[in-house]
Amino acid sequence: MLTFTLLKNHSLKCTGGPMTIVSYPDTPVASAINLLDSPQENPSREVISWPGEYDVAGIRMRGIGHQEGQRISYLVEVDDVRIAFPCSPLEEWHDSDIEHLGDVHVLVLPAEDLKKCQTLIDEIDPRVLFLIPSADGSMHDEVLKACGAADKEHVKEYKLKGLSQEGREVVVFG
Repeated sequence: MLTFTLLKNHSLKCTGGPMTIVSYPDTPVASAINLLDSPQENPSREVISWPGEYDVAGIRMRGIGHQEGQRISYLVEVDDVRIAFPCSPLEEWHDSDIEHLGDVHVLVLPAEDLKKCQTLIDEIDPRVLFLIPSADGSMHDEVLKACGAADKEHVKEYKLKGLSQEGREVVVFG
């Protein structure tokens, strides 16, 4: 079972696998794999901040570069669950970028741009959709409405016990 916890704004912590993963923290978290949205010249061993493929403690990760590698989104595979973490602000994704993702079970999406969100949701077709605040802490109502989550309760933590075979589960963090 994987547990996802909203830390601050759009930073999400995933525990339950071989190692804790933190997406887009303001400052790197000790004893965790930290996924940063822009390249760091001298990252520590626990920081991933460049496009490419990585394997840390049995967790496979792929950094996907945008804006000539200046912004990074990630695909993480932990315990046979494939999780996509697009960076905020959302970028236009090309078909080749979406192909790099492959099959995605969980999409962690900043709820900030309706058109870009809808394109990613339609192209990726995840089993579970996590809507999180954008990098500036905002969450756009039109994205929530389009995803059928306008009246959903906002949570700080979610336990992923399994993947639904039918439909899509939508979870709103906030």
